[in-house]
Amino acid sequence: MPSINPGRYRHYKGGEYEVLSTARHSETLEVVVVYRPLYNDSGWWVRPHDMFTGTLVVDGVERPRFERIG
Repeated sequence: MPSINPGRYRHYKGGEYEVLSTARHSETLEVVVVYRPLYNDSGWWVRPHDMFTGTLVVDGVERPRFERIG
């Protein structure tokens, strides 16, 4: 299963998040990243691993969706 380094990440739009770990969806076995926003108390969230670790083009520049900052 793919892993991810736990810690603090910044979304390309600026929000900061704490990543806990990876997990598997019980029905599809898809790997997801377990994380929580640090700017509010909205609970724990999951996002597909490929999406979390993927890149996108912003203003003509390819950049990570989430970048580890600590």
